[in-house]
Amino acid sequence: MFEPMEPHEEKPIIYTMENKPIVTCAGDQTLFTGLYSLLAQQLPREPMEWRRSYGRAPKMIHLEANFVQFKEELLPKEGNKALLTFPFLHIYWTDCCDTETYKASVKEDMQRWQGVLRLHGSSDWLIVVVESDGKKKNKTNILPRTSIMDKIRNDFCNKQSDRCVALSDPLRESSRSQESWSSFLTKLRTLLLMSFTKNLGRFEDDMRTLREKRTEPGWSFCDYFMVQVLLLRMLLVRNLLNLPVRSWNGLLLRRPIDMEKRELIQRSEASLLDLRSYLFSRQCTLLIFLQRPWEVTQRALELLHNCVQELRLLEVSVVQGALDCWVFLSCLEVLHRIEGCCDRAQLEANFSHTVGLWTYATEKLKSLGYMCGLVSENGPNSEELNRTVDLLAGLGAERPETANSPQSPYKKLKEALSSVESFEKHYLELSHAALEMYRAIGRMRSARLVGKSLAEFYMRKGDAQTAQTFLLDSLKSYTSEGWSLPVTHTRKQIAECQKQLQQTEDYLQTSALLASDANLTDEERKHYCQEILTFANQASENKDQRVALSMSSFAQLRELRFQPAAATVHVGAALQLELRLCSLMPVPVRLEQVAASVHFSLEQPGTRPGPVGSQRRTGVSPDGTVTFPATSPSYGPPQSSAAAALELYEMQDRSPSDNTLNSTGVMCKNVHLLLRSNDSTTSLDMPRGSASALTMEDGAQMLKTNDVTLLPGSNSIVFSSMQAGTYTLRQLCATVGRVQFVLPHIYPIVQYDVYSQEPQLTIEPLTDNLLAGLPQRVKFTIVTGHYTVKKGDALQLTNSTSMPILHSSSCSACILSSTEELVGEAALSIQASEKVTSISLPPTPPYHILEFQLEVLCHIPPSPTRAESERLTNGEVRHRPKSRTRYNSGMASIDQKVSIDCPWSIYSILISLTFYTPFRAKHSLLSAGKRKYIQVCLQNVSDTNFCIANQTLTELQHTPSLELLSLNAKSRQLVYSKQCLYSLWEMKWSRETLPPCLQCVFNASFSPADAPDTALKPYSYEFQLERVSTLYTVKADIQPAVGEEQCRAGSLCRLEVSITRLTDATEAEREDEEAIETEGLRTTKLMYEVVDNSSHWAVCGKSSGLVSMPVAAMATHKVQMEVMPLFAGKLPFPSIKVFKYLPHTAPPMTQTTTSPLLDKGLEDQADTASLRSRGSVHSLGSSDHQQQQRSVPMPRLDPFSPGQVFNCSLTRQVLVLPSTDDHVLEVNVT
Repeated sequence: MFEPMEPHEEKPIIYTMENKPIVTCAGDQTLFTGLYSLLAQQLPREPMEWRRSYGRAPKMIHLEANFVQFKEELLPKEGNKALLTFPFLHIYWTDCCDTETYKASVKEDMQRWQGVLRLHGSSDWLIVVVESDGKKKNKTNILPRTSIMDKIRNDFCNKQSDRCVALSDPLRESSRSQESWSSFLTKLRTLLLMSFTKNLGRFEDDMRTLREKRTEPGWSFCDYFMVQVLLLRMLLVRNLLNLPVRSWNGLLLRRPIDMEKRELIQRSEASLLDLRSYLFSRQCTLLIFLQRPWEVTQRALELLHNCVQELRLLEVSVVQGALDCWVFLSCLEVLHRIEGCCDRAQLEANFSHTVGLWTYATEKLKSLGYMCGLVSENGPNSEELNRTVDLLAGLGAERPETANSPQSPYKKLKEALSSVESFEKHYLELSHAALEMYRAIGRMRSARLVGKSLAEFYMRKGDAQTAQTFLLDSLKSYTSEGWSLPVTHTRKQIAECQKQLQQTEDYLQTSALLASDANLTDEERKHYCQEILTFANQASENKDQRVALSMSSFAQLRELRFQPAAATVHVGAALQLELRLCSLMPVPVRLEQVAASVHFSLEQPGTRPGPVGSQRRTGVSPDGTVTFPATSPSYGPPQSSAAAALELYEMQDRSPSDNTLNSTGVMCKNVHLLLRSNDSTTSLDMPRGSASALTMEDGAQMLKTNDVTLLPGSNSIVFSSMQAGTYTLRQLCATVGRVQFVLPHIYPIVQYDVYSQEPQLTIEPLTDNLLAGLPQRVKFTIVTGHYTVKKGDALQLTNSTSMPILHSSSCSACILSSTEELVGEAALSIQASEKVTSISLPPTPPYHILEFQLEVLCHIPPSPTRAESERLTNGEVRHRPKSRTRYNSGMASIDQKVSIDCPWSIYSILISLTFYTPFRAKHSLLSAGKRKYIQVCLQNVSDTNFCIANQTLTELQHTPSLELLSLNAKSRQLVYSKQCLYSLWEMKWSRETLPPCLQCVFNASFSPADAPDTALKPYSYEFQLERVSTLYTVKADIQPAVGEEQCRAGSLCRLEVSITRLTDATEAEREDEEAIETEGLRTTKLMYEVVDNSSHWAVCGKSSGLVSMPVAAMATHKVQMEVMPLFAGKLPFPSIKVFKYLPHTAPPMTQTTTSPLLDKGLEDQADTASLRSRGSVHSLGSSDHQQQQRSVPMPRLDPFSPGQVFNCSLTRQVLVLPSTDDHVLEVNVT
């Protein structure tokens, strides 16, 4: 297409000044010669704006010109369109300042000059008159300059006065000369640009006119093309294209223009291929000049493909192989030229641009080799030799510019076609070069495509081993990307190689894949299937030696169905596994045996809670069907991700006695698949190296079926199993003679159970909670397992006296099958004594369920039971499920143990039932002076509404002088859930004092709100009251200050506290209190404390102190103190508390060590923040002091029992008026 670049072979063309716009100079040549250098230097300094027509954007350009002497031969003749040699402007130079000289010679010369211009139709001219001061001095009779200018304008420039310019001595450096020179340059640039634009526009108009005539007969595209070439060349030379602005001087281009092709185009003798070659050579020249050589390769590849297609579409007849030779030479010429202008590093970095040409050249050389017989094992025949001679003759002689190059494309092609060895050398060199380039740039698909082409070459050469390596690499790519047709074609080639290499196992595996490939015809599929059957039926010396192949190419497991659907049966029952296999073979195949490998586990399904048949396997549909995902054995990405899915199962450890859960965990059952490395896994699509993955597991149990014929399409195979255990399907194997088709892994995981279950007994309540005191129903469930319940078998229940078992004559039992279907009903015979209940069971077959219900009653203990958060007798904390604990919050629990002796076991089963007390009771003692009252609060803590009746309160040991008078109006009341019922009794006694201790019992009857009166059940609550009698009364009085009628806020008031003893000392008090004998009168010490927790009062002075109280009836002690009301309104009295003060005599050695209370004395603690009792014994010293004095006896405060001290002023209030000078009234309302 174009010649390779060899700089030393041909003289380059150097673009110099003659390529600039031509400006002719006439007149005084000596004058112009003196101004030439200055003019050529300063003309391109200032840019000019070039405005073009048709809305094209203006641009700034620098004008240059090639000034030459005016000759008539330079003027263009009619029809000449060579813009490069076209003179755009004509200048006449003169410095004449003498009128006679002007008339004698200059005028005539100007007339002759303009006549020549008019003759050739040129109107772009300029007359320059140069004024010289030296000539003016020598000529005294000259006219002024203006007269010469006027004459010239009158003679030549009548209508174009701007065509005559006066230039004032340009070689001088005066301001006038510089101004004149600058004006002249501007005029020259303007006229030159106008002329160029006008002539360029006329040329473009002519070109458009020529284009519009393309429909006329005789129109020549070559002429139009050359006009475009001239325009492009002119713009390129003038630097007017959008190219980098740089000088072409010094740029060496070897054969930038193919003159031979150009002359053919000018003579309209060029072919389509010549025109394409000429255009491409011009593009290459420009792209290399623009330093974009990598675009040459892209354009070259497009050009070659387009030319080949166009020649084929136009049905151009060429010699067979000539087009391949032309493409091969063109590819190598382009690559050779690119290598000549780039270094090695640039070539390696741009493999992505050149590898396409390398591959195309390789394909064409391979085509020539097949055509000339250079690839076959036997070499070329006579016809192929004649074809090779014709092709070599058609190449012609090598061009002179490449004759000295030892690695020219011409020599390579001629050498490759000369012999088989040379062809193999050049073809492998080109193929491996393209292969390495593709790998270097990461285009692995293209690299494998080249490898596949190499494999075909090696197969033609008889090297099957090398060909198989490339084919397997290509097959890997096609399979992973899902290209079905390339996979099929490649497998056929691999099968041919394996057959030649006698790789029997791999050949059989590939044949199985091809026999199941729907892309092949039926005849081809039957051929490969017959290959497998022929080998399978051959006799072998070692009968035990078999060939294992992948079943995915032979048949597919579509569905598995269990009968029964739960996939769980007991020993002795029939379990059927029906497999649906889809045969991929085109003909029926007789199988000697179909075997399923199963993994046996000792896990007993009966150890899981609940009936055995109620648990369903994961992945098994309700009808017992497991569907397997459909996969294509022929192509598609490998399903390794699905095969290695995580298979997790729950593992539970339960107690064998009561089936309680001890521990639980998670177990992965396909660790052997997950831990395999990716390098060791072998896809079924890659037959090589797959034998180890298709071996059957050693020692595995087998389910077998013999003599099965697989028809094309769907087939059904049935297995049976009865041995106890849990089985997992692992593998499937179909045997045909010496061939075994193995499915190494069955996914999803399929399991079935054949169980032998031990009998189980469970007792569970029919309600969420068992309530004590009411009959409750519980459900007995017996799972017989392998045991047969015979006539006379009975359950012996041993229970406590607090929980009797209730029974009736109409109690019956239900017999259910393992699938919870009702089989029948039978009556129960129950015999009960005080602690032992015997239940006769009806005859029940094994693996059935026996259910019946009984009523139990747990008596409520009279004393308060332990709370459910308390500890058991063995010290363990009782734990409840979260839901039960939340539901039973606040309910006391009662645990009842039941021991059951079963006929199938020599051990007793201990079962615990938890009952909850529905009520919570509490009591309180109320006082009103000497009158006493007992209040009992009964709270319903359950979620059931109850009816309470017959509330009574009695003494356990009757006191004749005491009477409990009921103050309750209703005898029957409804108590809703979470509500309380209060009952009140008044104590009446005839003696002066009450007994020191009273033991009482509260009795009531209760039943659910919707139950009849006959369903009332008793409830009792025992409690004890101590120190019931009132010993002291406390009375307080508040008086206003002296002179005031009412108390006022902020004013001091007087508080008087009176403590009166009502009875004499009893024997019990003498034992409890340490009385002091003073002057024959027994006294005891009391401590009082005035506290106002509501911050209504401020106690001024002593707020607490000790008093010595005589132990005698009506003994009174009064204490006075000052208090100040803080608010106005009805204020309640401050709280007054009284404690027993119990002093202890310290040992003599520690008399000097006393507490701060004893050191200071309670009488001296007159402070509002004095000792405050909270109803318990408070320490009177700091914590550090307590640690030091822990062993020292200390006085203590002992509170009185409820009812021993009666405060008469507990609810009294006093009116407090606001202060008179307050502007803000504060009223406290209580």
